[in-house]
Amino acid sequence: MKLNTIQANSGSRKDRRRVGCGIGSGHGKTAGRGHKGQKSRSGGKVMRGFEGGQMPLIRRLPKRGFTPLARKTYQLVNLEQLINFEANTVVDAAVLYAAGFIRNAVDPIKLLARGELSVNLQVHVAASSQSAVKKIEAAGGSVTLAEA
Repeated sequence: MKLNTIQANSGSRKDRRRVGCGIGSGHGKTAGRGHKGQKSRSGGKVMRGFEGGQMPLIRRLPKRGFTPLARKTYQLVNLEQLINFEANTVVDAAVLYAAGFIRNAVDPIKLLARGELSVNLQVHVAASSQSAVKKIEAAGGSVTLAEA
């Protein structure tokens, strides 16, 4: 097989419809638009959801509830993940990302209290549970909450 001999399967590719090319083409005269009406005119488009004057579905359905525009989603890190860091290490987003504990170093991080901690660490996160802060401070470390 050579690249210059490759062809598409017959019938897999259709020629585009060439409209307005005379009555013998099959798409002449009205060019497949039918007779009269809004959709036969140039620029004659119907707006999204329009149902011919009937009350549209989006307006017939009841509106309930409220969806806030932005909700903070945190990347979660537990204390049990921090046990392998050496003492006096500054644990921030870059360190956690390099260790593979978070997806990216941009989104805010929340520290949770699952597990125990025996080494003192300086942890910089966007949010933390109160029990996680107590456990880190009991081990001699500190938690700094940054603005997210």
